[in-house]
Amino acid sequence: MLWMTTFSRDDLKSRVQQLAGEGILIGTSSWKYPGWRGMLYDEARYLWRGKFAKSRFEKSCLEEYAQVFKTVCVDAAYYSFPTAKYLEGLAAQAPSDFQFAFKVTDEITLKKYPNLPRFGVRAGTANDHFLNAEVFERSFSKPCEAIRPNVGLLIFEFSRFYPTDFAHGRDFIAALDTFLDKLPKGWPYGIELRNKYWLKPEYFDCLARHHVTHVFNSWTDMPPVGEQIELAGSIPNPDLVAARFLLKPGRKYEEAVKAFEPYDQTKEVNDDARHAGAAVIKDGKKHPKRKTLIFVNNRLEGNALQTIHAMLEAASAE
Repeated sequence: MLWMTTFSRDDLKSRVQQLAGEGILIGTSSWKYPGWRGMLYDEARYLWRGKFAKSRFEKSCLEEYAQVFKTVCVDAAYYSFPTAKYLEGLAAQAPSDFQFAFKVTDEITLKKYPNLPRFGVRAGTANDHFLNAEVFERSFSKPCEAIRPNVGLLIFEFSRFYPTDFAHGRDFIAALDTFLDKLPKGWPYGIELRNKYWLKPEYFDCLARHHVTHVFNSWTDMPPVGEQIELAGSIPNPDLVAARFLLKPGRKYEEAVKAFEPYDQTKEVNDDARHAGAAVIKDGKKHPKRKTLIFVNNRLEGNALQTIHAMLEAASAE
């Protein structure tokens, strides 16, 4: 069943940018989706000899995206360390007040390289750079200095750990505590976990000591964002709140891709996520000095733009 949600691009722009003026920035996870033509993107901008040119689109569509939204999550940084040139190229396509969230490269967050082709001979081996603050500073935060005013959040996304990685959650928290203590100061950091049973007071206390936010995340093995919000201490940094609506809990990434591509329409409504997004917006309004960042992925419902519109509607109605 399809849910066709219509919205005006200009109205979406007005509402999103009004929220940005209140410190609430809402956007998407990545932006290079041809399925958004006609909703966010004007296809005519990307034609070459009468045909849609994917390379032209991917190279320059951020400029059009940034006419509507004030933030985006850059997933690409997770797969390789970004260069200053790459980051400057992104910032050049956006207004001066635009805020990027970057997923920190997995070279820092993987304890062991997964058995995937892209890791080559390293697949299945221990990662010597896991939680290495020096490597992070040299290879990630230093390039980010080139666009520091535009960096809204640096996300350390940790894939699910197993008992062979850490026997207990407290062991990870101890390692995380040491790592956070060594990080360069002054950056907006967030931690995104995929081990739901580690969302304990000790974890939130660790983040609070370092003024780091917990990134609420809707994911396969995680409780819904609404449940995470209700946990005691789940906002360890009162100045920064972040939420990423990625997948419906219980659904695997590959299943969502197969079900929702090409991401041009909503195919499944997730009321829990919509109301949780609205709740984050409303709570942000109560704390005008706080920065609130919300990111929505196509693989949550099928079309992130329509999901965002629904969250805005819910926030206005509730």
